[in-house]
Amino acid sequence: MERFKALNRLSHYRRTLFPHSSDSNSNSLCDDTVLVEGKASSRIVTLNRPHVLNAVGVRLIELYESWEKDPHFGFVVIKGSGKAFSAGGDVVCLYQFMDEGRLEDCKDCFRTFYGLMYLIHTYMKPHVALIDGVTMGAGAGISVLGTFCVATDRTVNIRGMD
Repeated sequence: MERFKALNRLSHYRRTLFPHSSDSNSNSLCDDTVLVEGKASSRIVTLNRPHVLNAVGVRLIELYESWEKDPHFGFVVIKGSGKAFSAGGDVVCLYQFMDEGRLEDCKDCFRTFYGLMYLIHTYMKPHVALIDGVTMGAGAGISVLGTFCVATDRTVNIRGMD
């Protein structure tokens, strides 16, 4: 029941912050580019914004929520393109909200990112993260909170270059 309540709040924040995010014509600064390959019962997700180290946005939440409800779908594999898995949330979007004085929207953005972490941690289907390169912030959250996490020798240690 608690998971249901938390995910309902997540949907509310997403709809409030990004009312047109499901619209395929939307070019929101806060939306992310995600490539999806479907093979049998699996989905392979590629975070495809290498110019901003694959900063994540609301599109990822929408995909995960829809797949969890689909009985024909079995598991998710997620990876990044370029030199990073993901550097985390879209700080440009947060800066834009702060610059416009939209502090409540900033708070909702963080609630949305934390909601994504909760969604992945409690995901009912296997989640495999293939991390290669820079991985920090929300990127670390979406990788280590899932079922499996595979890191390469190029993965940057987020605690400091030990």
